[in-house]
Amino acid sequence: MTFTKALITQMHQAKNPEEAVPMEKYMKNKFQYLGIKTELRRAILKKTLIQYPDEVKQNFRTIALELFQAEYREFHQCAIDIVLANIKKNWQITDQFFIEELLLQHSWWDSVDTLAKYGIGGYLKQFPSEKYELIERFSNSNNLWLKRTALIFQLGYKLDTDFELLKSECLKNIDSKEFFIQKAIGWALRDYASVNPQGVLKFVQNNPFKPLSVKEALRKII
Repeated sequence: MTFTKALITQMHQAKNPEEAVPMEKYMKNKFQYLGIKTELRRAILKKTLIQYPDEVKQNFRTIALELFQAEYREFHQCAIDIVLANIKKNWQITDQFFIEELLLQHSWWDSVDTLAKYGIGGYLKQFPSEKYELIERFSNSNNLWLKRTALIFQLGYKLDTDFELLKSECLKNIDSKEFFIQKAIGWALRDYASVNPQGVLKFVQNNPFKPLSVKEALRKII
């Protein structure tokens, strides 16, 4: 039995239809759930990983893509956990396309935000020379989630944040009517404001951002 088949078997044995109902409702019924809460899901994943260490280490990218093809959201979440645990010391220059593929499958804020920060954000720490071309490609796409990724990939960068790039991305999306874009602008600016509050305050005050973006950006400043 392969790792993927073993994990799917173990997860289905732990399904809880009653728990699945509120989980699906919370996610706007965009995904089906087995009803396995995070702590149990990660315990099952850990137990299964112990049984197939070499297979997962050597094939985690393929395994992640396989799990993203599964019907239930828990498998997508497992895929992300597997990728982030294994890719840290195994980055490849082509991983920007691998992470992009994951971003574009079953896209919603829960998967995208994690992959944006730790996937694309982690990748660009390893390959900073790819930053401008990658982010321009994402921000110029017609895909909402790639645009959001271009805005928030620097979350946690703190003093390493490229503020000029962040400002450019914010201004590029300043007229967006998309909730997830307006929210991302504010979130990214609020995160950077922890190390440069006056810079963020001045930037927000000097540009006509949407009320939601302003509220989020300045929440911890004023």
